[in-house]
Amino acid sequence: MGLFEEIDLSKVRTYSAKERISKVSTNEEAVPPRAGMSVREFLDGLPSILKANDVKAVAKAVVRAKGKGKPVVVMLGGHVIKTGCSPILADLAEKGLVTHFASNGAAAIHDTELARFGHTSEDVADRLEDGSFGMAADTAAFVNAAAQRAVEKQEGFGEAVGAMLIDENASFLNRALIARCRQLAIPYTLHVAIGTDIVHQHPDADGSAIGEASMRDFRILAASVARLGDGGVVLNFGSAVIMPEVFLKTLSVTRNLGNDVKNFTTANFDMIQHYRPNTNVVKRPVLSGGAGYSITGHHELMIPLLAAAIYEEAQKPI
Repeated sequence: MGLFEEIDLSKVRTYSAKERISKVSTNEEAVPPRAGMSVREFLDGLPSILKANDVKAVAKAVVRAKGKGKPVVVMLGGHVIKTGCSPILADLAEKGLVTHFASNGAAAIHDTELARFGHTSEDVADRLEDGSFGMAADTAAFVNAAAQRAVEKQEGFGEAVGAMLIDENASFLNRALIARCRQLAIPYTLHVAIGTDIVHQHPDADGSAIGEASMRDFRILAASVARLGDGGVVLNFGSAVIMPEVFLKTLSVTRNLGNDVKNFTTANFDMIQHYRPNTNVVKRPVLSGGAGYSITGHHELMIPLLAAAIYEEAQKPI
């Protein structure tokens, strides 16, 4: 016999799994996909469990918001544009399923380079060695001129970038999210932290113009946030710091001014879940009513999936 006492398991209380309340049942399991199936069949065949349900819930919230005339605000970081999702987001805007885009400076820079040149995203590690990283003069001149234009014409920063791409008739204009928003007359606001973007390291960067243009876009975003109550939606795609922080401040401003911004839906979509998006987008804003979701996955997969779910939800009979 060993040295140590063992507990006696012969008297533990047991029950029948057959009678037990359980969280998962067979009617919630997936239906195997097959070649040639429709998008709706594919979505209906997803497991009715956890994040598959959450994606459908977010899609329903977007469609309900459109039906109620409520804002659907999409916030994004630069990686969303670099993964080829700009045309999908533009299509959602064209169908009235997104009413406001808000991004950091990087997203607009990548969108602008793709619109003008058909390519973007340099090799940072290679170019950093000789100090040439971010030294594209034509990109800097364009974006910095947009900041100056925004100040002179009292336009939004994003509005000015979109207008300049249209005026230039950029070679790949038809896939540019920021330009399409200008054509559709819906806000695309830019929220810039000085020193974070490659255009800030150029001699034509004017901090006062960048700051004033970005401040106007803060006020434009706040005007959209003020209308979120009772059914609006805020989606954050891949901005880990800037947009969650900006959104939280606009929410505080709008509530401070007496707007009843409660009972809306938020969701954070990103490859890794970070503190700020989950705290400032998913949790804090809906403490007094609403729902928040955290969904992890690559943008090039999750954004098309969500868009498909939104379109299918929009086609369902009321």
